[in-house]
Amino acid sequence: MRRSSKFVIPGLLTLFTACQGIEPELPASAHSQVSELAATATGLTATVSTSASWDGGFSGVAVIKNTTSSPITEWALTVKFNGAAGISGSPWGAGGSATKNSDGSWTLQPNTWGGNVVPANGSVTVSFDGTGTYSGVASCSINGYACSGGTTPSDKTPPTVSLTATPTQIMSPGSVSLTAPASDNVGVSRVEFYRNGVIFSTDSTSPFTASDDFNSSNQNGTYSYTARAYDAAGNTATSSGVSVQVDLPNIHPPPPGGRMYIGYASSWNTSINDLTTANIPSYYTHLNLSFVRPDMAYTKGSYEFDQAVAGFEFAEGATTNSGQKKFTREQAQTLINNIQALRTRGTQVWISVGGWSYSQGDQWSRFNAGHVVDLAQDLGADGVDIDWESSGSSCNKLTADQFSCTKDAEIANIITTLHNTIRARGLNLGISIAGWSTGAYYVKGTPFEEGKVQWGSPFGGTMYSVVKNHGSKLHHINLMSYDGGDYYDPREGYESYRAIYSGPIAMGLEIAPEGAGGATLKLNAEPGTVYDAEMLTGQNNMATKYYNVETLATYMKNKGKPTDGMMVWQIWKERVHMPAPAGAASVNATGQKVCQMLGITSNCNQSIPSLPKY
Repeated sequence: MRRSSKFVIPGLLTLFTACQGIEPELPASAHSQVSELAATATGLTATVSTSASWDGGFSGVAVIKNTTSSPITEWALTVKFNGAAGISGSPWGAGGSATKNSDGSWTLQPNTWGGNVVPANGSVTVSFDGTGTYSGVASCSINGYACSGGTTPSDKTPPTVSLTATPTQIMSPGSVSLTAPASDNVGVSRVEFYRNGVIFSTDSTSPFTASDDFNSSNQNGTYSYTARAYDAAGNTATSSGVSVQVDLPNIHPPPPGGRMYIGYASSWNTSINDLTTANIPSYYTHLNLSFVRPDMAYTKGSYEFDQAVAGFEFAEGATTNSGQKKFTREQAQTLINNIQALRTRGTQVWISVGGWSYSQGDQWSRFNAGHVVDLAQDLGADGVDIDWESSGSSCNKLTADQFSCTKDAEIANIITTLHNTIRARGLNLGISIAGWSTGAYYVKGTPFEEGKVQWGSPFGGTMYSVVKNHGSKLHHINLMSYDGGDYYDPREGYESYRAIYSGPIAMGLEIAPEGAGGATLKLNAEPGTVYDAEMLTGQNNMATKYYNVETLATYMKNKGKPTDGMMVWQIWKERVHMPAPAGAASVNATGQKVCQMLGITSNCNQSIPSLPKY
């Protein structure tokens, strides 16, 4: 935060000062002091000034000029103030850090997002808060050259640096800690840490340390680390390399008995601390963390799991009225650790991309498979669920050989680029899709043409081509067999996808109240209900009699494949929205019923505890 000043000077009065600290007489009206620090041999000059002052402090400005016709891409300005003056906090503008050296001087260095580049015949500006009273500069250098215009660096002695890594072998999720003791005849300005020759961390404060996290078998291999130390004059030294062997177990447990029960877990109004084995029953074979942005800017190793970058809306990283919250390193590690604990327990954890809110603009047109896979790798996830809920696709409703929809190319490209990215990286990540309730309907000449099944769905057929043509790339389908109203029959929805897809399908259940359609999911069937009656009759009859957990689970058990299962939207529904209405199925009752009927696990009495809404 910038400090408010006591005196604001409308203009800067320039004062040329030699490095020896000799100061010419100032006019009595001068409240601004400037030192012209010439460094002609480097092509750079630096102007240090005060724009304001108050009792015990001042506002400082450094303008670094490039006098050459080519950009200069690295600079370090070291100044030693007269008296007890110093720098407080971090600079801004082109500046990124201010480090106090052992001799009392200060080294200003650029930020990491472009401040290092001084354009040809141009300049960059660094602003900083100062402490004490500014009364000139006793010594100065820029890129190691004396400010008096000398042509030889004033300091030619490089620093010394060594590196240790603990541990040197990682066999369970954790971190390697790196320590780089460094020293210099004047002072070490920073130490950069390199993994396999690529910089991944920088520390400008002694003791110089870094940490590298490993949480997935996708990261297995041998890593070579080095440390490079810099002094203010630009001299460098690189440590000897140290090796770390990573050998994490490949945890991809198959669902017990082959059956799936998949729970979507929304991130809004929840915390990363909720995602524990104590809170989530073991009969959930998969957990889909919802949702992340299709057009996310996430990059591997950044651990920016917040809403602005990745899209998650956890309380720790939500966009709020008071600003954007950011994950701390500790919070990011907590989320990773919780995911790994669930996976170790036997619950696969997937990230779900899109959802309704993230699908209503043009975000899917900017889908970046590389960024999505980066996020999945850093979290140690088992797979990526594509929840493409585009409302702008319309279908021609023709026969199978002519059937098409206006956005077939978009969803096909999403699945293909994601599949190719995963294969190119040699990863064991799965791909699933959230299939619209009517997404395989309206193909003429089939039992699912419009009129034989539910009329008028705006999403009818939108998933048909991608599933038919790219189903081999999918691990399973999460069928959103809800939000369809009283005439939609989830059993018919299942059969429409089964007609074109041979892989596992999880029939979806939504805890009431539903987002659309007004149907209410109940727990038990009415006496005498036949689980497979009144379907595919071509009548589009009312389906409310069969819209209950017992009937639908019985259908999947008897008519589905051994690897099929059920899915629920969503495990936090009653917590973040509202309790299920009287007579409707609840989250816990639904999970326990599915567990019992499909034989998911031996302990079907587990339940999600009551947790606060954040």
